Amino acid sequence: MSNTGGRDGGIQSVDRAISVLEILARLGEAGVSEVAAEIEVHKSTAFRLLGALEGHGLVEQATDRGKYRLGFGLIPLAGAVSDRLEVTRQGRPVYEQLAADLGETINIAVLQSHWVVNIDQAMGPSTVATHNWIGRLTPLHCTSSGKVLLAHLDPERRAELLAEAGMEAVTPNTITSLSMLDAELAQVRETGLAVAIEEYEIGLNAAAAPVCDRAGQVIAALTVSGPAYRMDTTRLKELATPLRAAASEMSRRMGWFQP
Repeated sequence: MSNTGGRDGGIQSVDRAISVLEILARLGEAGVSEVAAEIEVHKSTAFRLLGALEGHGLVEQATDRGKYRLGFGLIPLAGAVSDRLEVTRQGRPVYEQLAADLGETINIAVLQSHWVVNIDQAMGPSTVATHNWIGRLTPLHCTSSGKVLLAHLDPERRAELLAEAGMEAVTPNTITSLSMLDAELAQVRETGLAVAIEEYEIGLNAAAAPVCDRAGQVIAALTVSGPAYRMDTTRLKELATPLRAAASEMSRRMGWFQP
């Protein structure tokens, strides 16, 4: 009985630790009290969990305010998964070259439940400071990658995911009207390009194009992002052609030859 109890307790600790990582992936950063409230444990338990994760480099303290965020210890783990994904294996030379050519941050994102998860990133040589998006869960309705992935789902699945996720107004520019989003997604399907103008984060703009598998199904979004002061609507229009070309080349390497 004691062995079983210890085993069950260990499993519970693992479950809670995974929940903490998921919370930090969703929120970006959180304090001990926030984590404790999310997983419904005492603050001392949350503190011990965060301490254990910090000891392995999986989380780190973001500031002297006691906030925690995901740590660099996750990068080798994420990289091992990323390398097994065919879209990154086949596409990495393409988007690394795109990042070098454009001097901007390039991300590859896929659908995970009712979120978008960024699975790989390449930065141009002129990029001074940028977000580390790898492993970050972002909303579907207010990101360029999310719009690309939503646009190519069947209507029933799209409605199901949006109902599960909601359409929270993350910034004043976030689209929260389903009819307005549907109209924009129709345009994404027509043009092969989605944009997000400070919809997910003030000061951040992005554009994305779809990547297809050998059957022509959209499996990922290729995204370019940067600060709004540099990547304005004019710049996004300039980036549209090379971005779509890179996404098409990635699709070709995945086995999809467009008619």
